[in-house]
Amino acid sequence: MKKLTTRFMIVTAALLVAAGAASAQVMQASIPFEFRVGDRVMAPGAYRIDNLRSVTSPPLFRLLNVDSRGSIAVLPLAPVDPKKEWAGGQGKLVFACSSGSCVLSELWSGSESYAYAFRGPKLGKGEIAVLREIPMQPGKGE
Repeated sequence: MKKLTTRFMIVTAALLVAAGAASAQVMQASIPFEFRVGDRVMAPGAYRIDNLRSVTSPPLFRLLNVDSRGSIAVLPLAPVDPKKEWAGGQGKLVFACSSGSCVLSELWSGSESYAYAFRGPKLGKGEIAVLREIPMQPGKGE
């Protein structure tokens, strides 16, 4: 009986690892403008967006510029509700743009029931941010 229980636990652990790997999504997006993520300025171009989360860890996203190979890993602040008009559509990257500078503010994979918000700079008095949505498509692994 002990052998059977041990084997069952090993199989269960292997299935959890496989499920975590299968749920890791790779998305692609073409971002036509310079933008900030965290403390880094990223160049315009084609990007690969990976969710590096494992089954038990919080989400961690990597944005990789396909051409320059420059990348950044970023933790979101919190899950948020995606916009209702996004339902059934493609994933989105949302940028808050003001004073000639854009900052990643939200990411939605297109398949999850929530999106993720990211920290951005505080706007000055009277300053208005314009939101720009960039669609994401399913991508290929490296």
